[in-house]
Parts: sequence; structure tokens; C-alpha cells
Amino acid sequence: MIDREDLDIVEILTPHHLHAPMTEYCAKAGVPGISVQKPMAHTITDCDKMIQVCNEENVKLKLFENFRFYPVYLRAKELLDSGAIGELLNFRINSIGTGGPSMPRGVKSLTWRFQVDTCGGGPWIYDDGIHKFSAALWLMGQERVERVFGWIDYFSTVMDSPSIIFWKYPSKNDNDTPKYGSMQFTLAPNIYYPSNYYDCDEYIEISGTNGMMWLNQCTSGGNFISKTPQFPPIIVYRDGEVKTYGENLPRDWRYSFINSTEHFIKVIRKGGEPIYTGEQGRDLCIFAKMPYISQQQKRPIFWDEITPENEKNRSCIVEAPLDLDESGLNKYYRRSRRDLRDGIKNGLKTRIFKYQYEQ
Repeated sequence: MIDREDLDIVEILTPHHLHAPMTEYCAKAGVPGISVQKPMAHTITDCDKMIQVCNEENVKLKLFENFRFYPVYLRAKELLDSGAIGELLNFRINSIGTGGPSMPRGVKSLTWRFQVDTCGGGPWIYDDGIHKFSAALWLMGQERVERVFGWIDYFSTVMDSPSIIFWKYPSKNDNDTPKYGSMQFTLAPNIYYPSNYYDCDEYIEISGTNGMMWLNQCTSGGNFISKTPQFPPIIVYRDGEVKTYGENLPRDWRYSFINSTEHFIKVIRKGGEPIYTGEQGRDLCIFAKMPYISQQQKRPIFWDEITPENEKNRSCIVEAPLDLDESGLNKYYRRSRRDLRDGIKNGLKTRIFKYQYEQ
């Protein structure tokens, strides 16, 4: 198709280690717009190669990271930029792997994510985590972090969760108030939590000098929890008052994909920069690799350590975890199946996945 047709945009949605050669092929074939699913590549070296070839061929390179276009998050960004909670000081997100019916996935779509050589990290922190690292920079108005410390438990053998990640945002001068962030990946397959999409969801808390903001849900937005008064999309506390926002916004995750795609089409037609550019996509990969290197070296890792040169000398290579209990994954799934059976016995109504989207 690339060789025979005059294409405007190509979307690359393959395993991460294939992104670079496919991007190069499309760019040299004259495709003016290339959108690459997150993460941009499995190595920073490949990220730089993709940026270089697209610059040489005058191609618009976009990293497709849809959380940036989720309607609730867009509204939250407007509130934060307007000073709703003052100067932003701390970002915290809990990404929960839930139970309950969700979008089915084939074994082949999972196995390559468990391999460092094809994924670039693991299925939670690197593959899924790019969304969360994106939110941690964008919502806080930051371009990078200064240093990261990560702790990862591989009790299930192949999944890089549960995990805790801490970081510090850079300061421009010594008088700046220090700003921090944290991310938690939680495995909770015993929790009944139907989703139209992946079996996970996100909860964000941002604190500022004048208040706090909570963002409830993203990936599973629109499920029965979204329809309860206890979980409005945006909550802001300031000056002794609690306000909620975004109740009329669509919470179905699909709108983030629609909005992101429409934005790139507009860029190709009328000009401008995509969200995200290749350079920004590379930076998200740098951020997402730092927790692994920290876990391996048992120390905080600084942003400038994650480079193609250090990949070459292997000082910042993500390595597969060693000396793990090979039965961990079987034990994990066995417990999950047992919990589901117990839930069905206790009267859970929804047992199988059924896609129900908002109109």
C-alpha cells in the first residue's frame, strides 16, 4: 500500500521494536504524516533515528498518546492553567489493574509486551505508563523531570507491578518551591470493575499552594462508577469550598482517540506541530525507562543519564529481572480466576464483556 498509493498519513500500531524501521520506510517512501503509537520506540537510540529520518524527509512525526486529548483532562488543564489551585507543587497518580469484564486480548498481544527486547520495558510502566508520564509532565506544566527513584515488584514474574515511582521536577533557581511527583501501579484483579476497554483505570491528585484537585477515572471512564455522585470527573478544593467540574463532558475513553486523530489530520492539512512531536515522544520514553534503571542500580537516576551513548555502553539498558519464581504468573492467574468464581457465586450481574459506549 505504501509503495502503490499516495498516502497522507500512516498510523503505526505494531510492537515497539518495529516502530523505527517502519517509520524510516514510510518516511523515505514520501508519506508526509507518520503517527506512531506510544511508546515511540523500544530504545532511545531508535527514537533519535526516527526523529532524524523524518527531519531529513520533511515528514511530520507524531507520537499518538491519547490521554492528552481526554475531554476531562483537557478541562482539568484549563482549570490548572487558570490558577484554580495556585502554583502546582505535587502530582500523584494511581494506576489500578482491575478485575471485572473488560476488552478481550489475545495471547500474542500480551507476550511481546513481556519481553524487554520487543517492548523496551514492561507492560505496565513502559507500555501503559507512557500515558501516565505524559499526564505527569503536561498537567504540571513541565517538560522533564530531574531525577527518578523506582521500586518494582515482579512477583507475577512478567508484570512490572505493583510498583512505586517517585520523582523531582527541576528547579530554575534555588528559591523555587520544590515540586515532586509519584506514580503507583496497583494490581487488583479481585476488584469487580467492568470496563469498555482495558482492565485498568487511573486516579490523579494534584496539590497546589491554594488547593487540591482530584481527577477520577480515564481508561474505564463511563462505567457504572462514573455515574455515581461520589466520583465526579473533576473535584477542586480551595478556600474551604469543594467544587466539581466536567459532569457534562463525555467520559468514554474513545473520545481521546477521536480528538487526537482529528488534531493530527488538521496539522497535516493546515500545518502546525503535532501533539506529541518526535522529540516529546522521545522524552516520554526517557522518563519511562528511568524507574527500571533505578530499580536495577538501586539509586535515583538523573534524566541526562538516559542517552543513546549510555545505551551503547549498556549503563542505561533495561534488563529482564533475574532469579524470579517462574510459577508466579500461574499463581497470579489462578488466584484471579478463583476470585472471579467467588464473585459470580456472590451474585455479580455482569460476567462477560459487553461493549456499551456513550452516544
